[in-house]
Amino acid sequence: MILFVTTLMLLCSCTGVLALYIAFPPDATDILIMGLDSRGNEGNATRTDSIVVVGVNPGNLDVSLMSIPRDIFINAPGYGLQRINTINVLAEINQPGTGPDLLARSIENNFGIGVDNYVRLDFQAFVDLVDAVGGITIDVPYTVVDNAFPTANYGTMSVRFESGVQHMDGATALIYARTRHQDDDYRRAERQQQVISALSRKLANPLNWIPAWVAIQSNMETDLSIVDMALIAPTMILRAGDFNQLVVNREYILPGDGYVVPNYNALRPYIAEHFD
Repeated sequence: MILFVTTLMLLCSCTGVLALYIAFPPDATDILIMGLDSRGNEGNATRTDSIVVVGVNPGNLDVSLMSIPRDIFINAPGYGLQRINTINVLAEINQPGTGPDLLARSIENNFGIGVDNYVRLDFQAFVDLVDAVGGITIDVPYTVVDNAFPTANYGTMSVRFESGVQHMDGATALIYARTRHQDDDYRRAERQQQVISALSRKLANPLNWIPAWVAIQSNMETDLSIVDMALIAPTMILRAGDFNQLVVNREYILPGDGYVVPNYNALRPYIAEHFD
């Protein structure tokens, strides 16, 4: 813990070290964020409710997000054409612990993005992380009403978010990131990107680093090492939520035989510009 905090302080607070970081930046890194639709003791053998690829490029101090909808179909190595949100399940059932690797290889083979690391978290881990940094501030662009939001006991409830700037704790932010019945999965992905950007802005404050790290260690699974985090932290902090953002929506998909697939030709320019 002391090493982690000390490294970040040296990188982000010392002008000389920051100048060196900018002059000789680390390699670009692409990170897969997997949000599991897991409740209670369901574990990791469950669907990915959200899939976001984050590209961090210290060379130009740039951060990019690409949200992939859960209902598109891509080819998974060894399994053929599969709905993307089931790939983690297939791997975990066959061999526990291999879900992130299979999903990462599937994304690399289909989208051409070389995933370097992953973060896998469930609902409670997300709530704990947001609460650890004191909540987040979201500018809700329009009123959102969902009269069939799923509850933890597999029932439903009504939720409502008024338009405008508001502070959200972890439980509220999770609802905001998951609600979709008023519009669709594409708008939901946009809300999830809002939440990621807002969380990044909170992590720009050094006072939030230790509680965030404790939450990450306690509740999330990742192959990012302390050194990895220290190398991408300055870029994430300096961008402070000002990220390039793309949602793979109807503009970027093609119809298949009863399913939809990505339009890779349409996506290629964004991927080439923003991912390693």
